[in-house]
Amino acid sequence: MAPYFQTVKSFTDVPVTDAGVDTLAFLEACQGVLVLFDILGSTAFGPVTSDIKGNIVKVRARYDAAPTQSTTLEELVKNEQGEKKRPATEGLMWLLRGLSFTCAALLNAQANSTEELSVAFTKGYDTTLKKFHNFIVKGIFSVAMKACPYRKDFYAKLAADPAGGPSTPDSIVNEELDKWLAALNLIVKRMEAFYEKHGYNKGF
Repeated sequence: MAPYFQTVKSFTDVPVTDAGVDTLAFLEACQGVLVLFDILGSTAFGPVTSDIKGNIVKVRARYDAAPTQSTTLEELVKNEQGEKKRPATEGLMWLLRGLSFTCAALLNAQANSTEELSVAFTKGYDTTLKKFHNFIVKGIFSVAMKACPYRKDFYAKLAADPAGGPSTPDSIVNEELDKWLAALNLIVKRMEAFYEKHGYNKGF
């Protein structure tokens, strides 16, 4: 297994049942996304990681306040409705948007092995977050896209052994990344449909 996937909880390990998406496992896997942006290594992604961190905190705060009503993401959101402010509902909505961007960018990278990350991430941004951002935020993201590391350097970091051992073969890195992305994509699409169906994305 590639070192990155040994050190974080994969979205493939987040239980998804008819009842919903397991809240705590999902939040733990989201921490791994922050590690992924650390691997990307550019300070230009600071606003992205800050946003993801802040929204994880909002969702976790709701879980801690009402754990028995928040075992799944769906329950957590449902049980916050009717309150004057819905910080967890809004936080999860933006967290999902950030995850959608990350997923789309890396799916592009996986589908086009000759494409540099700056191109893959720009395409991902254009199809996900861009429509929600104003002119200033779009400018910040434009800078971040240009600051993406070279593709070969990023994939080499995913494969590298921090202890100095041999790197993981590319085939295994790609296989694990594909599984991680497939599971993430499934959760994001499921939750986006849930928000849309019940109108939980309204009012923010």
